[in-house]
Amino acid sequence: MKVYGLYGKSGTGKSYQAMTLCKERDIESIIDDGLFIWKNQMMAGTSAKRQPSKIKAIKTALFTDEEHCIEVQQKIKELAPASILIIGTSFEMVDKIIKRLDLPEPDELIAIETITTEAEREIARRERKELGKHVVPVPEFQIKRHFSGFFVDQLNVLRSKGGKHSAGEKTVVRPTFSYLGKYDLSDKVISDIVTYIGANVSGIHSILKVQTEKTGDGVKVEALVLMHYGIMIVEAAKELQEKAVEAIETMTAFHIMAFNVEVKALK
Repeated sequence: MKVYGLYGKSGTGKSYQAMTLCKERDIESIIDDGLFIWKNQMMAGTSAKRQPSKIKAIKTALFTDEEHCIEVQQKIKELAPASILIIGTSFEMVDKIIKRLDLPEPDELIAIETITTEAEREIARRERKELGKHVVPVPEFQIKRHFSGFFVDQLNVLRSKGGKHSAGEKTVVRPTFSYLGKYDLSDKVISDIVTYIGANVSGIHSILKVQTEKTGDGVKVEALVLMHYGIMIVEAAKELQEKAVEAIETMTAFHIMAFNVEVKALK
């Protein structure tokens, strides 16, 4: 296995540049902020960007938790990538990650300053400092489940011609530990969205109750509804499911794991 290291100060654009570097050097996997990314997919690990504080984020990125570390080690051994890129804020951090994951000595260490201009790094710093944006070097469809409830900048998803996902896609998220402040969406937000959608679905008289269950991977929704007599119940329920899921995921960034409809009565 060939091991590469990319290092530079926080907010200098390392994760943004990672996929381009991988394409140029034919590197097929990445270790970034606690995640093992292989061929554009999150295969193992926990993202530091999901942690509630910077201290916990740093510990996650360094694989200090034994269970987290072993999970990633085993997945790397299972997939046996021919090459891997380790991203860190310093040479010392890259070295620590390599040792923690029991990887071979690096074949090449690359400073972010050698592959970017000062202007590019300044743009990256401004995006981090002023907007709290962090890049994850994977497509947006991979982000949905792993970053359920996080603010995702879909405009930064790069696509190849024809709309197909390319090897260099990147997505921007705003972590919970951003200095811009923490945020939380109450269950009432989801309930209001479902109620509004239900009012615009033919056949549904009213939404009686909406229950939500939030997990780290997403949200499960249960909707208790009253329907009009004489309509196609299954079709109306499916329409509510599809439209409500689309609206919730678009407006809140939550990943909907399940949306169940219970018909209480016909009116």
